[in-house]
Amino acid sequence: MTLDTLAAPASHEIEVKHSRFLARAAPVADPDAAMAWLDSVSVPDATHNCWAWRIGDAYRSSDDGEPAGTAGRPILAAIDGQGFDQVVVVVTRWYGGIKLGAGGLVRAYGGAAAECLRQAPRSPLVEYASVHLHAPFEDLGAVHAALDGFEAQKLEEAFDATGARFELRLPADRVEALRVHLRDASRDRIRFEDA
Repeated sequence: MTLDTLAAPASHEIEVKHSRFLARAAPVADPDAAMAWLDSVSVPDATHNCWAWRIGDAYRSSDDGEPAGTAGRPILAAIDGQGFDQVVVVVTRWYGGIKLGAGGLVRAYGGAAAECLRQAPRSPLVEYASVHLHAPFEDLGAVHAALDGFEAQKLEEAFDATGARFELRLPADRVEALRVHLRDASRDRIRFEDA
């Protein structure tokens, strides 16, 4: 399953029994960035700033004073349910005078977060791999010609007496296709090497 991150920060506001819930989400690369973003957007005079983030296998959430399990976990469930990774979401609540109960809080926090993410612009997360290969001089053109077609970025090119060694970065799901393409284009003269 391919996961997405956010292409840009997003927000969504709802009102439930006079309480205002403002969900805001942003893409983040690591836990430190998630916590820094939360510090920058939390509203000090709001009743609660409940949040969650997921970055790969790492995740955290906070109910920020709401009953345990009624805010942070539903926000995290919204992130996972919408197929996101490398995302942080905070739902800020301004209390409106009517208690919502545990079920109402779960629905309000989870619903605000889910709708915010549902409407947000998505950007697919691509897993990248680095490959090393050696190409004889007569096959250098085949390597350069294949770069764009396989979304490969040349990180390094170093010449030796028989050709050039390359370090390429490309989407992991394109590595095998590149290997087959270069094998066929060079009559198996281009050799992939361990890093």
